[in-house]
Amino acid sequence: MKPSPTELPLLKALWAQTELSARELHGHVAEQLGWSLSSTRKTLDRMVEKGLVTTGERHGVKLYRPGVEKVSTLATLTRDFARSVLEVDGPVPASSFSGSRILSDVELAELEALLEEEAGE
Repeated sequence: MKPSPTELPLLKALWAQTELSARELHGHVAEQLGWSLSSTRKTLDRMVEKGLVTTGERHGVKLYRPGVEKVSTLATLTRDFARSVLEVDGPVPASSFSGSRILSDVELAELEALLEEEAGE
C-alpha cells in the first residue's frame, strides 16, 4: 500500500521514533501539515485500515507503529515518481539519495538493491 502525500509525514515520524501516540505524532507534523489533532487522529485511523500503521497500547495510551517497511515503501514511491512524473522507464539511480537525512548507509544500500532489482525485471 502506497501512502498519500499527507500520510507520508506521519510514517516518516514513526520510522524515526518507532512508536508514538497520536498527540506525539501530531506534534511532529502539525506545523508541516497545518492540521488539528482531530485531523491527525482521523488520518491515523485511515492508515490503520490501510495497514500503513499498527496500534498497541501502553499504560492506557494508544500507540502507533509503522505497518510498512521504510526502504521498500520509499523504493515504491521513487519508482512511481520516476515513471509517472519523470517518465523514466529504466533504473532509478539510488545515488541520488546519498544526502538523505532519513536513510542510513545500510538503508541506502538496501534501496539501491531494490531499485536495481526492479530494473532487472
